[in-house]
Amino acid sequence: MNYNEYFVAGMALLGAGIAMVAGLGPGIGEGIAASKACEAVGKNPEAAGEIRSMMVLGIALSETTGIYALVIALILIFLKG
Repeated sequence: MNYNEYFVAGMALLGAGIAMVAGLGPGIGEGIAASKACEAVGKNPEAAGEIRSMMVLGIALSETTGIYALVIALILIFLKG
């Protein structure tokens, strides 16, 4: 099968848009992590440093999903054929 170059470019851009939907997950997860950390510090202020370090680690790990989606979207946009 031979595809039109405009069809391939359109599908690559559509795939890039769909890949960026994955950015919603990290945003929601980071918001939940920050709110739970605030609740934990409110309940136990003495452990604020440990809670903060665990929150930053969790946010960094959840952000990798969004970064991977961005990389895939950029690859689809710039290397579309």
